[in-house]
This record gives sequence, structure tokens and C-alpha cells, in this order.
Amino acid sequence: MNTHDILAITLDALDDLKAQNMQAFDTSALTNMFERVVICNGTSNRQTRALANHVREKIKDAGGEVLSIEGEETGEWVLVDLGSVVAHIMQPTIRDYYRLEELWGITPVDASVKKPAAKKAVAKKAVAKKAALEKTSAGDGDEAVSAKKAAAKKIPANKTPAKTAVQAAKAPVARKVTAKKAAIDR
Repeated sequence: MNTHDILAITLDALDDLKAQNMQAFDTSALTNMFERVVICNGTSNRQTRALANHVREKIKDAGGEVLSIEGEETGEWVLVDLGSVVAHIMQPTIRDYYRLEELWGITPVDASVKKPAAKKAVAKKAVAKKAALEKTSAGDGDEAVSAKKAAAKKIPANKTPAKTAVQAAKAPVARKVTAKKAAIDR
């Protein structure tokens, strides 16, 4: 997963839970440790921890890796290390005190271009899950054909890929149970 995708998913996850005053900065000219820094506010300890957990879940769902999360114990300043992107989720008083924007804020990144890439990464993950489902159900006769037909259908635009993948995963199990019941009734 590239830096742009990680940044997009991170910004989308933070936006989902109403992070405040979100800013992203290009730090590639300042350090070789990471390429982007995201700084945002949470209104309470509980929200900063929830924001960090939501970022973790979204990155893992998209197939990314979370290297570390620091500061969850207190929730005043939670740092999420995603490799090429580092997210600082802070309470407003802590953010005002440390002023990380002055340290990293030389090159702002447009945070409005986040959702399409994030949805694209989640959609790729859903397609991979469907492919794995097809492989596991191969050789099961009619169930395998039905699973392949279900995977061939396009994901509706109004449904999230994660829900569709979960629904697709449950469908073959339901068909197998129904087939077993029918065989017992005969």
C-alpha cells in the first residue's frame, strides 16, 4: 500500500469519527523516517482513543500495517505509526502547547482528496476476500458455482464493500446447511 492510500484511509477514518481541525503535511523533505504527518484534535480522552482505534481498524481492513500506537493509556496525545504516515491525535490543550504544525507544517497536503482512494483500497480488500472465498468453496459442486456467480456480481455503489464481503462469506454456509437439511428430509 502506498503513502497516498495510507494517508487517504487515515483521513477518512478520522473524518468518520468527527476529528476536529485535521491537517496533513508532507514531511519527505524534512525527514526520511516518514513521508506524511496528520495532526487532529479529539474532544476527550475517550474520543482520541476511539479515533486511534478506528484508524487502526481501517488500515488493517485495507491490508495495511500499523507499526505502533502510543499514548492510548492517557488519551491526551495518541500517536499512530503507519510507517510512511504518522497520525497525532491530540486534545486541544496538548496540541496548543506542543504546536507540531510549527515543526512539520512547512508543506500542507490537501486533506479534501481523501475518500476516493480510501474507498478504492477497501474495495480491493473486498475483492481479495471474495477470491479467497471462491478458492475455499471450489469443488463443492453447486455451491462453488453459486459462489462464483455471487463474486462476479458488481458491488452496488450504495453499499460498502466490507458489508458485501461479509454477506458473501455467509451465503455459502447458509446454502450448505439448506442442502444438508434437504438431503435429510429425503
